[in-house]
Amino acid sequence: MEKTTEKSSNYSNLEKMSTLELLTNINTEDKSVPLAVEKVIPLIEKLVDKLVERMQQGGRLFYIGAGTSGRLGIVDASECPPTFGVPHGLVIGLIAGGDLAIRKAVEFAEDDTSQAWIDLLEYNPTSLDTVIGIAASGSTPYVIGGLTQAKEHGLLTGAIVCNAGSLIAAAADYPVEVIVGPEFVTGSTRMKSGTAQKLVLNMISTSTMIKLGRVKGNKMVDMQLSNNKLIDRGVKMIMDELKVEEEIASNLLTKYGSVRAAIENYARD
Repeated sequence: MEKTTEKSSNYSNLEKMSTLELLTNINTEDKSVPLAVEKVIPLIEKLVDKLVERMQQGGRLFYIGAGTSGRLGIVDASECPPTFGVPHGLVIGLIAGGDLAIRKAVEFAEDDTSQAWIDLLEYNPTSLDTVIGIAASGSTPYVIGGLTQAKEHGLLTGAIVCNAGSLIAAAADYPVEVIVGPEFVTGSTRMKSGTAQKLVLNMISTSTMIKLGRVKGNKMVDMQLSNNKLIDRGVKMIMDELKVEEEIASNLLTKYGSVRAAIENYARD
């Protein structure tokens, strides 16, 4: 059966379209993606609840993927420490072909069914850890092998795919199948499929971090203060929460080094 992600585009003669027509039609297709994600929220919920349960006991989250899917996992993992103040080893993204593949395609790297587990072994995985495989096609050997081995060793497994009834979904305990339909450019899954995967990853990591206590109210109180923009944001958070002047907020942030610590220690000063 032909994969949905490989079906012919709903549009023909793209090269004859004006710039406005191209942009409008791409945007029209993109509008369907959040609706497709909405349909699978119950599946995402089940995965997040199981993931949080394990992370509360000391487990970690691993993303595995190839190409665009692998890069999206790495992006999501790399943004967790600065956004939520968690250790770099708590959420880890792995891509077929290693770090070189982040910027440049590594030929046939995704075709090795044993490599993902080999890559995971470098981190000494335990049964408290969770592995989420990301693959638009749902058939990437690197991901299938990694999920299969992870499940055999007692890890929790999830998947984000864009075709129904895939091998990767079958290999995961909690698969999320987001069916976004044919791509604007036939088979170019970096488009709608990639957008869908990014949205789901945002939902998984953000909701997980909130449930782990890494957000207060609606603020990133544990964010890393790694540049002036974030320091200014931190000062404003403290001003808003404590109803104090900018100078006091700035001094508190300097003294305690984080928004959370500044807020929690203010009453004691």
